[in-house]
Amino acid sequence: MRLMDTTAGCAAVKYSKRNCVTARVDEMQFLKPIKIGSFVTCTGTVVYTGNTSIEVRVTIDTEDIRFSGSKGRAIESFFTYVAIDEHGKPTPVPHFAPKTEREKELYEHVKTRREFDRERRKNKE
Repeated sequence: MRLMDTTAGCAAVKYSKRNCVTARVDEMQFLKPIKIGSFVTCTGTVVYTGNTSIEVRVTIDTEDIRFSGSKGRAIESFFTYVAIDEHGKPTPVPHFAPKTEREKELYEHVKTRREFDRERRKNKE
């Protein structure tokens, strides 16, 4: 999880050109075990932005380089970061405009989840 948080943080900082702090980690889906000695690739991709927040999809792919050579997606999750200014206050980030069909799918997925979460919080009050 630390590797994923670091990867997501780097993607958020690179995108916003600001310091960013972790605000949320969405569910982590463990899709495949990572065996000791496996090679892992961790990738962070910005998929959505709010006013001050950045959503990053993080994936870990694994390859068993010692024995079977099998490859595949091991873990997937979404991390939310908030960009902060030099005083530690939330600050606006550039708008993310999805281009590819996959980017549009992920954008809509996150947008729907955020709306659902907003309604759930409102109903708790």
